[in-house]
Amino acid sequence: MIVHNAEAVTLVGAGLATDEEINRCVELSSKVVAADGGAAHCLRAGLVPDAVIGDMDSLEKTPLDGIPSERVHAISEQDSTDFDKALRNIDAPLVLGVGFTGARLDHQLAVYNVLVRRPEKQCIILSDTDIAFLCPPVLRLPLAPETRVSLFPMGLVEGTSHGLKWPINGLTFTPDGRIGTSNEATGDIEITITGPKLLVILPKSELESVAQSLLRSPADWPAL
Repeated sequence: MIVHNAEAVTLVGAGLATDEEINRCVELSSKVVAADGGAAHCLRAGLVPDAVIGDMDSLEKTPLDGIPSERVHAISEQDSTDFDKALRNIDAPLVLGVGFTGARLDHQLAVYNVLVRRPEKQCIILSDTDIAFLCPPVLRLPLAPETRVSLFPMGLVEGTSHGLKWPINGLTFTPDGRIGTSNEATGDIEITITGPKLLVILPKSELESVAQSLLRSPADWPAL
């Protein structure tokens, strides 16, 4: 493990990310980690990351001036993405990922794959429109009525819900079958699910609220 922190950590990738989005995550965390080319985003935003983790192929043309060499951790294997390399080496109650969407669709899908393969790592991905995270065994969120709540299965999963316009009780979700996009909250919600296979997607305005809720309820999924 490279990074240990008792509070939330911001993880910056090389995808699309504005200074405002990065700083929004930084305000909720106490350490900043860059996944490979995300270091360039950090430097542009005036931040010196506490660690840079990845295979470093995206940094060949990016100077790391101002980042101490001992903070740069090269992992050369090519069987995992830089997001995976970084996430698995962060020990923290919550990771706020920014810069992992928008640039390439295959990279974005790989990020969601990692969220499911590392369910013990509680992580919120921020995009320019939404946030996405793996649903814990029990999710409780304070939401305003009519807030969009999308549920996307990454495997077979079932559950129950309170506070959704269209309850999920008795339904079976699968990636090639029933999915749960564009549901709505009628107020505060509670979702209980059977396994670590369900992504929750909400408007990006809910980032702070979701971060607080997840920090109050540490992830209970075991490592796969």
